[in-house]
Amino acid sequence: MIKVGIVGATGYAGIELIRILLGHPEVKITKLAAKMDGKPQKISDIFPSLKGRIDLVCTDLNVSDMAKESDLIFLVLPHKASLKFTPRFIKLGKKVIDFSADFRFDDLKVYEEWYAPHTEESKKLNSQAVYGLPELYKEKIKKANLIANPGCYPTSIILGVAPLLVNKVVSTENIIADSLSGASGAGRALSGALHYPECNENVKAYSIATHRHTPEIEQELSKLAKEEIKISFTPHLLPMNRGILSTIYLNLATKTKEVEILELYRQFYRNEPFLRILEKGSFPETKNVYGSNYCDIGIKIDERTNRVIVISAIDNLVKGASGQAVQNMNIIYGFEETLGLESPGIIP
Repeated sequence: MIKVGIVGATGYAGIELIRILLGHPEVKITKLAAKMDGKPQKISDIFPSLKGRIDLVCTDLNVSDMAKESDLIFLVLPHKASLKFTPRFIKLGKKVIDFSADFRFDDLKVYEEWYAPHTEESKKLNSQAVYGLPELYKEKIKKANLIANPGCYPTSIILGVAPLLVNKVVSTENIIADSLSGASGAGRALSGALHYPECNENVKAYSIATHRHTPEIEQELSKLAKEEIKISFTPHLLPMNRGILSTIYLNLATKTKEVEILELYRQFYRNEPFLRILEKGSFPETKNVYGSNYCDIGIKIDERTNRVIVISAIDNLVKGASGQAVQNMNIIYGFEETLGLESPGIIP
């Protein structure tokens, strides 16, 4: 049994993490923290769905107190906030799974260009961080003390195209990714663009050619291809609570049959419990992964343009955030990778 503390427990990813961990037989949640402005409150009063399951008081963060009662810390914080706290927890001998982008980048200059300057302490830690995409980095995750949990859009896109790039069956030029996300991807903070009258009955693209997940996606695709890759990435906001559907367009290097591509995917992900490669002619839908840690992938070859179209679907709060974090935790501690994550999608 391991003891975990959660910082940022009152956000959407935080409450999703609590929900998942309450069903995990090898975990005890010992401390909850968030920005409470000095007004501690039971988590079950903030989220009444938790009544009778967990009544821990959520307080402002006290690093030493949380470290005393926790083996592993989940930092479910906005970008830049983790730079302050991660070094302190690591110094105290704790393992950290960080949900922000703060330790996802190999090149600190890229992070600082798109986000903010690192601190002197966090710079020293950056090289120790492991990018927490289990399907690609499982062996490194097993030995890690600091996991950089991937972004939700990058998870859907990287998993969607990894087999194609590793096997060099597509061109690395002119890759286009269009992703559609539910409103929970923007977090729980109030925003005019997310008010019900603004986003209901509406679909819109945003951060066109400037979204901060772009360099993260490019970094990981470049590693897979073993050459520098640039992509065109456009995210869209949909009037639904959760889910991501990504459609990625790649030019085939040579004429290839659809059944061959599907078999390539099945072989590449044959030992990965949360990757589901759909049958020829079937394509992912967000409702089929809602509430689950699965990533569904469908493939179509457009013979007219010699292009392969990859469609992937995940729940942005589970495989795109908290579920993936628990999957990483399971790997670190030698639990079954699927422990606590076995639930299928919720329908309807």
